[in-house]
Amino acid sequence: MVFSLQDKVALVMGCGSVAQGWGNGRATAVLLARQGAQVYGTDLHLDHATVTLEHIQSEGGRGYVAQCDVTQAANVRAVVDDCLARYGRIDILVNNVGLSQPGGPVELDEDVWDAQINVNLKSAYLACKYVLPIMEQQGGGSIVNISSVAGLRYVGKPQVAYAASKAGLMHLTRTTAVIYAPKNIRLNCVVPGLMHTPLLDGLAAKYAGGDTDGFIAHRNGQIPMQRMGDGWDIAHAVLFLAADESRYVTGTEIVVDGGLIAATR
Repeated sequence: MVFSLQDKVALVMGCGSVAQGWGNGRATAVLLARQGAQVYGTDLHLDHATVTLEHIQSEGGRGYVAQCDVTQAANVRAVVDDCLARYGRIDILVNNVGLSQPGGPVELDEDVWDAQINVNLKSAYLACKYVLPIMEQQGGGSIVNISSVAGLRYVGKPQVAYAASKAGLMHLTRTTAVIYAPKNIRLNCVVPGLMHTPLLDGLAAKYAGGDTDGFIAHRNGQIPMQRMGDGWDIAHAVLFLAADESRYVTGTEIVVDGGLIAATR
């Protein structure tokens, strides 16, 4: 099987979805399981993660889910320890959490800024902090962080905390990749563009006054391919970076955006 993950263990932070459908985390967890991985998934809301596990099990896959607040070190340490205790190793770590609130520096309250930095950036630091020693001891691994084109360009929404934290996530990934390259541990980012996932209604409420249809049309019109991507587009990019076929790829980004960034350079 191409991109086989047989006998590998994948820890997916943020495996749920805010509504029915296929967000980036749910699609990723299910796809990794389809390729043979045992998937340990976490989400802030256990019921969201449980739906993902039901999808995995309905297809004959193997997995387990747990509740986790990824901004809290004790929570992250606990799920990493539990994953290791259950499966004996962690070969793949996917950091797929995100929080976007509108505003520039003047408009954003300090606690809103802090929350976005914590969810989008600190969470990956914490997961790496506890998973990297495990990967080093076992002789290697792959970490995939989910960033955003907002960390590369201004994409039409005033969201400075989100943009800054996602840019920081990419550089956290690059610098850590260089440090751990001699240890056979790879770190890369998948960088989604404008995606049509279950988060879209919430984004329309924040940035378009609740006009979901108008928001969708506007986003589609921004993209050279004239359509948004979906969670499966992100999941397939994650799979490539998680699998051994990408064994010489580290410290870089795969932009999945239908040409958006190329058109705005």
